[in-house]
Formats: sequence, structure tokens, C-alpha cells
Amino acid sequence: MGCACCFSKLCLSLLLLVVVLGSSDAQLSTNFYSKSCPNLLSTVKSSVRSAVNREARMGASLLRLFFHDCFVNGCDGSLLLDDTSSFTGEKNANPNRNSARGFDVVDNIKSAVENVCPGVVSCADILAIAARDSVEILGGPTWNVKLGRRDARTASQSAANNGIPPPTSNLNQLISRFNALGLSTRDLVALSGSHTIGQARCTSFRARIYNESNIDTSFAQTRQRNCPRATGSGDNNLAPLDVQTPTSFDNNYFKNLVGNRDFSTPINSCSTADQPTRLCAVTVTTRAPLTRISSPR
Repeated sequence: MGCACCFSKLCLSLLLLVVVLGSSDAQLSTNFYSKSCPNLLSTVKSSVRSAVNREARMGASLLRLFFHDCFVNGCDGSLLLDDTSSFTGEKNANPNRNSARGFDVVDNIKSAVENVCPGVVSCADILAIAARDSVEILGGPTWNVKLGRRDARTASQSAANNGIPPPTSNLNQLISRFNALGLSTRDLVALSGSHTIGQARCTSFRARIYNESNIDTSFAQTRQRNCPRATGSGDNNLAPLDVQTPTSFDNNYFKNLVGNRDFSTPINSCSTADQPTRLCAVTVTTRAPLTRISSPR
């Protein structure tokens, strides 16, 4: 089964993320820039590919930027705004401070786009395209990105603090937060599959590898070598979210969940008898992790 088919649910969930969480009052269309900026997609992809070739982790960083942008007042590029005298932005909100990265890459992509069609394309649209391209370049699916977003003129650090689920969230809290935004449990599981790429800081998974029992012992011991128990020691040390293929977009994230070889405390209920377990099991046994989770919307 082809990769695009295997990950069709992720495509649907990312599309739904954009539709449900808002588009800054714009009418979105896949051909929004077909006349005003016909070389937009190739320009963005070229820049993203260069960035990912330099550092494979950047693909995960760009995808995370898009998610964190969309979860705060819609996919409007507000995360990209620096603080001003009139507002405190989202870059230093708790979920983003010392972890959100790739802003310089977005700036470079924007500059490249400005060179081919100045003053036409929004930063919000550039981030949406870059997220899609990052997934595809790392071996995941592709999808048509609807465009036409208007950039935010303001940002809210408090909205980011309250809106983006922290890594300490339990499963019920995550489901509740996603449901509040019109996203289902199936969407939660599908979008969580994006953690098949990228890395995590020791401070975000220390409690899991030292304090929790539903974790593979060998996995925990391996991670403890680079993440000391004491708070303040090695807090920023990194470890891949997916040990097997950390720079490939595949379904190993779900396999790791079922085997308790993960950092994801909220979703590690894949080892218990509940709905997320059944959805995760489908991802492992069919090798089509996001195809059968739910029907197309």
C-alpha cells in the first residue's frame, strides 16, 4: 500500500485542523495564488528541502510550528510575530519557550517567495505549505493545501499558554481540548502520529522514564543515560521521539506506543483497553496507520 494511502487519515486530520480552527475569515482555495504567484509551491518546497537536507530535524520543527499556530486562534501565523509595545507574542509562551524552532527557516522561505511575487503571499499560508512539504520530504504523505489565509496583526501569549496542550496533559484532558476545537478522538490519535519525527527535551520526559511503571525497562534505562534524574541537570538534552526511524515519517510511533517505548504519557493508554488502544492497534497490524481510523470527512 502506498505511503499516501497509508497516511490518508493524517492528511484528513491536518486538513480538518485548518478548516475547523479557522482561516482568518478568508475563503480558502487550492488555487488561490495560481495567477498572482504561480511559482509559490515550487519555491516553498525548494526552500524546505534545502532546510531539511541541512538538518532533518527541521521538518519536525516546521510541522510543530504549524500545529502550535493553529491551536491558538486559528492558523493565522500569529506564532511568528515578535513582541511589540501593544502585545506579548506567543514565541515565549510555555509550550514554545526554548522548544519552538524554525522561525529563521520560515523567514528564509518568506524571502524566497517575496523574490518571485512580492507582497502577495501571507506568512500563514507559507507555514501551512511548509508543514505539508516537511512531511512529504521525510517520506510521509502529501495533500492539497487550501490557501488564502490572512496574517494575524496581533498575538496572545496567554492564549498560547491556555490553548496548546502541555506534555503533562492526561488522555481525558487531551480529548477534551481536541473536542473543544471540533476534533475527535480519532483526529487526536492520527495527529499524534506526527510524533514519529522530531526530538524531545529531557525536561519533558524525565518524569516518564523515572517515575512511571508502564514503560519498557530497557527503553527507560537507555533514555536515562542522557537525561539525569535531578531537575536542572541536562534539561535540554535531546532524545528522538522515535528511536528506530527518527527522521522518517512512518508508523513506528504507534508501534512504540503499543510496546511502551515512548515519551508520550497522555497517549500511552495504547496499552490499555480503550478506544485509543483500538485505533493504535489498527496502525500496527495493518501498516496503514491512518487509513482506517475513520472514514473521510
